[in-house]
Amino acid sequence: MVENVIWPAYLDADRSRNEGRRVPRDIAVPEPTVEEIAKAVQQVGYDASVERDKAYSREPWTHRGRVVVRGADDSTKNDLVQAVAAYVGAMRS
Repeated sequence: MVENVIWPAYLDADRSRNEGRRVPRDIAVPEPTVEEIAKAVQQVGYDASVERDKAYSREPWTHRGRVVVRGADDSTKNDLVQAVAAYVGAMRS
């Protein structure tokens, strides 16, 4: 089974592409949390587990955590991250 990792920086509207954002700015959200991401992953239909003590390699001084997604064999990581970003944005509005 494939495991994908989603870091909050992937969805963060305050980050540039060089700083790790992977989605277009129009669907990115400011300061996403791992709880929001995990809830969105479950809404998309996959299992998610939160690891709060992890730090993204481009910001090792900040332990924002990460979300491990299981069972996303049928989609690409980019599609998964974009769907999760859309759900987080919808949850906030």
